[in-house]
Amino acid sequence: MSDRLAVNKTYKQFIGGAFERSESGRSYPVAGAGGELLANAIQGSRKDVRDAVAAARSAQAGWAGRTAYNRGQVLYRVAEVMESRRDEFSAEVARAGDGCSHEAAAQETASAIDRWVWYAGWADKFSTVLGGANPVAGPYFNLSVPEPVGVVGIVVPDEPPLLPLVSRLAPVIVSGNTAVVLASQRCPLVAITLAETLALSDVPSGVVNILTGHRNELVSPLAGHVAVDSLDLTGCDAELAADAARQAAATITRVVSASAAERQWADESAQSPYLIDVFCETKTVWHPKGR
Repeated sequence: MSDRLAVNKTYKQFIGGAFERSESGRSYPVAGAGGELLANAIQGSRKDVRDAVAAARSAQAGWAGRTAYNRGQVLYRVAEVMESRRDEFSAEVARAGDGCSHEAAAQETASAIDRWVWYAGWADKFSTVLGGANPVAGPYFNLSVPEPVGVVGIVVPDEPPLLPLVSRLAPVIVSGNTAVVLASQRCPLVAITLAETLALSDVPSGVVNILTGHRNELVSPLAGHVAVDSLDLTGCDAELAADAARQAAATITRVVSASAAERQWADESAQSPYLIDVFCETKTVWHPKGR
């Protein structure tokens, strides 16, 4: 059987809680750190972006309407399922990472799990820290409350393959936003492995949608989509980010990107309640005081 051709797996995209092929029918080979063929990934299209945004928009109100405590439970459940699959994640990270040892891959996986737990703990606390009662001159209560912006598009960096994905995704969804994630073009398999974890967790369908493919085909339709409320361009190079920002300006879409400190993915600076605030709007409420 030495002349047998291997059957390579093609990893599907994750849209609306289901693993979907692309309407384009395209896929592309994904190579490991040593250049060996690992599998194939779906090469997404503009229509896949539209489908993912529609799924995220449909799920957003229900997800935001859940209690903060429940959203924290859901994020913690993601950490639990990842913990049960630590060896699988570590192996996937080691295969994808550029020169990543098994020890480094295991540490990255552990840090990603811990980051889910960290943001789960903030689910019912960030509103108190970021909002509050404002002193005003008059017989009124004046309260500021952070609310989710809606649908957030996230472009994930290539390296390292897992921790940046979790670091940018967790603060987006903990407040009630939904997400359309463009996975790393070079090492997308880790993102789809995470999607399998999300499907096994309590994350409602459509809250997280993960697309794979070429950034130069997918960033533009995501940035220009009128139903996208915020755009995280951390994984874009300068030229692609500039083009995306120009398109986002036409629909008044908020554009953000990780700072240099936040790109130190393993450090505490990469996690903060103020990263939750980036993807929130502050609503101010006035209420008359009784006599």
